[in-house]
Amino acid sequence: MAYRAPVTDYQYILDHVVDFPLLSDTERFGDATSETSLAIISEAGRLCEEVLAPLQREGDLHPAHLENGVVRTSPGFAEGYAAVAEGGWVGISAPEEYGGMGLPLAITSVVNDMMSSACLALQLNPLMTQGQIEALEHHASDEIKRVYLPRLISGEWSGTMNLTEPQAGSDVGALRSRAVDNGDGSFAITGQKIFISWGDNDFTGNVCHLVLARLPGAPEGTRGIGLFMVPKRIPDAEGQPGAANSLRVVSLEHKMGLHGSPTAVMEFDGATGWMIGEPNKGMAAMFTMMNNARLGVGLQGIGVAEGAYQHALAHALERRQGRTPLGDGAGPIADHADVRRMLMQMKAEVFGARAIALGCAVSADMARATGKPEWRDRAAFLTPIAKAFGTDIGVEVSQMGIQVHGGMGYIEETGASQYLRDVRVTAIYEGTNGIQAMDLVGRKLADGGEAATRLLDDIEACAEGARADMPELAEPIWQAAENLREACDWLVAREDLNDRFAGATSFLRAFARVLGACAHLRAAMAEKAQGEAGPRRALARFYVDRLLPEAASLCVQATRGAGDLYGLSHEELAG
Repeated sequence: MAYRAPVTDYQYILDHVVDFPLLSDTERFGDATSETSLAIISEAGRLCEEVLAPLQREGDLHPAHLENGVVRTSPGFAEGYAAVAEGGWVGISAPEEYGGMGLPLAITSVVNDMMSSACLALQLNPLMTQGQIEALEHHASDEIKRVYLPRLISGEWSGTMNLTEPQAGSDVGALRSRAVDNGDGSFAITGQKIFISWGDNDFTGNVCHLVLARLPGAPEGTRGIGLFMVPKRIPDAEGQPGAANSLRVVSLEHKMGLHGSPTAVMEFDGATGWMIGEPNKGMAAMFTMMNNARLGVGLQGIGVAEGAYQHALAHALERRQGRTPLGDGAGPIADHADVRRMLMQMKAEVFGARAIALGCAVSADMARATGKPEWRDRAAFLTPIAKAFGTDIGVEVSQMGIQVHGGMGYIEETGASQYLRDVRVTAIYEGTNGIQAMDLVGRKLADGGEAATRLLDDIEACAEGARADMPELAEPIWQAAENLREACDWLVAREDLNDRFAGATSFLRAFARVLGACAHLRAAMAEKAQGEAGPRRALARFYVDRLLPEAASLCVQATRGAGDLYGLSHEELAG
């Protein structure tokens, strides 16, 4: 099935749901008009449809592999990457002084969403580079910026993130990689890192690794970690790739999915690196990259959900099986009530999750453009929700897509299962979704719930504004927001963080449900204001009637504390 970029949906969300027009009123993003964004999104959509989507199955059937120490990428990936780089799509939001376009993160987010639908395995490469660009922009020395940023932004070089070690997964503070001062401004980096996405390739001139390592005598835990730029090839005096550095790809992982994306075990043996930021402050610099990547990974989940939905819909509109309730009874399986339920849910979930993620991106853009802390806090609060909910929806919609296919969904030739196999890791990497939820109820509620309260106030104001015209949507959303407010107050009042953590996943999901419902309501209100036919109101009604009620039970779960989780001992769990 051919992928179709949903350009109209993206533009509708930007214009009518997530306040994108506010950006054009700022000095920084004054050129980011609706017309500009539509032109950019449309062009990126053509790239995704014509160049990247045909690579989806190639990457799955012909995985990247290690050959005599060299990573050989999937057929067509080099050409696909070249098209991405030459189009300037790596550096959409990167600083103009180094060759980027300087456009809002919201536009980059839409492009990343589309690329994820078309070919997630390849899209992961520029996503990692974008995160590295962000980290270097904020924390690197002028010299590092001069050498690396133009080449990363152009796509001539690519970037990676090296955190995880065999004994240090989510507990980054347990890492053992070490950095020794060479006395000339550089450091010798030694250690092994695992799960390094796109740790190497055969189509960029250099691969630039950001590596977490510990200086001699540094404090234990995350407070003693430094961040270092360790390139595959050491730049010469002109900034061109020179001598090979002392690092290598030990092996590539054999994975459930994302076969076209090489996931490397990296070994650094006294490799030459340069410190990014201050000594022992590496986690702060790396978090800049990780926060960028977390939103990007949420969009990966949403993009794959879009692809899975389109794939399932095409099958459901073509496949005929049994007597259907519409017309002459000989319609496609899309006319059966249960199949229609799945298709409606897939479409509604993608819209809601996409609106949350793009709302997060616009908030980050407004924070950069205005410097106002309320926008910064909103972006920070929405980031774990966008990541966790976006990737959960990616998994759930992809699984539903297999179900729509019936028995053929379990057969590899249909391609239905690839969406699920590829997207499953997004709920794990860049911080598992459980960690995202713990961050939400921990750090993000450390302000006493102020950022959450402001969001809930906006949701209730939206519902109030729709009571007269759309009471069937407005009232349930207003009540769900009130339930969520009570759950938030309960969590903020807990002194024992474990009681918060016990309900964290439920709270995050409940918040996402209410945010998604509000997004659907905004879309329906805009549609009515334009005098259109009403499909967005119909989809909103489905979401509010069938999906939003989940939020009430989730709020109950979020406020039960940790006691019942420990009701069984280790032995009783095994018994």
